[in-house]
Amino acid sequence: MDKKKKRSITRGAILVVLLAAIVYTVYSSATNDKVKVLQVGDKAPDFELVDLYESGLNHRLSDYEGKGVFLNFWGTWCEPCKKEMPAMSRQYATYKDQGVEVLTVNIAQTEFEVKKFLESLDVHFPAVIDDTKVVMTAYNINPLPTTILINPEGRVEKIITGEMSEAQIASYMESIKPEQE
Repeated sequence: MDKKKKRSITRGAILVVLLAAIVYTVYSSATNDKVKVLQVGDKAPDFELVDLYESGLNHRLSDYEGKGVFLNFWGTWCEPCKKEMPAMSRQYATYKDQGVEVLTVNIAQTEFEVKKFLESLDVHFPAVIDDTKVVMTAYNINPLPTTILINPEGRVEKIITGEMSEAQIASYMESIKPEQE
């Protein structure tokens, strides 16, 4: 085969790959817009995921109705996630007896990776893994970390993207704490 023919075949293959990438990007953008974007005031989508530490324990969002839920989405590779987790753990220790639940949702990493990461930080709060990214999609999560504050009525109170300071975490937990009777 001569050089000209090889070059033509190579260029054709590159063109096909580029065209496929463009079609995929356009399709992705078009279908991504069809996912309803979660907004403040919306009813938080219910879900059920298995606890990372307690075998057989499922966390269903609807089971927390009447409590404030601090729903945090994260990944082990995410530096801001790593920085805010110890503060979340300390604030959870303060607020869990006041009707605020923390539920951290890892995005599709292995159980081994997630456990090793959490144990290295010595944090103590419920953790689940969203293996199929169904919950991430329902909440339209991007980027990580993202925290959804859910009030005791099950409605989205606030959506926070990016790293939070300990003072912010305490303030957010205070804001979703149920009224004491």
